Amino acid sequence: MPIYFYSTHDDYGSFSNFSAHGFELDGEYWPTTEHYFQAQKFPGTAQFDRIRQVKTPKDAAKMGRDRSLPLRPDWEQVKDGIMQKAVLRKFETHGEICEILLATGDQEIVENSPIDYYWGCGKDGSGKNMLGQILMEVREILRSRTPD
Repeated sequence: MPIYFYSTHDDYGSFSNFSAHGFELDGEYWPTTEHYFQAQKFPGTAQFDRIRQVKTPKDAAKMGRDRSLPLRPDWEQVKDGIMQKAVLRKFETHGEICEILLATGDQEIVENSPIDYYWGCGKDGSGKNMLGQILMEVREILRSRTPD
């Protein structure tokens, strides 16, 4: 049976990019994976630091979706790898949520977003569920490092 998550208040809320599990990556502190992910759309710009420093992941998401600023030209090619890098670091940094992820065994993990058909499953379940896929990949990476 799949594990569904969406809200940070759910049983698996730590799987959300909005969960308050900060980490250091690329020489900076990031309050959430959402902050990291959205900032990566604008490397070397003032928007990068503004997103990193904004208070909430919701604000980071809004700023990252602002199309008045140009996205990095390779965004579509690099976004999945950037997401995996951030998610992996989050779970490496926080042992308590790493245990939750590893405890899911081989169950499918699904971001139950009714609006996102790329990162989530979408309203009708037909979405790509890329965040769920990345969480399952990260689970395998972490499992391979854990001595039996």
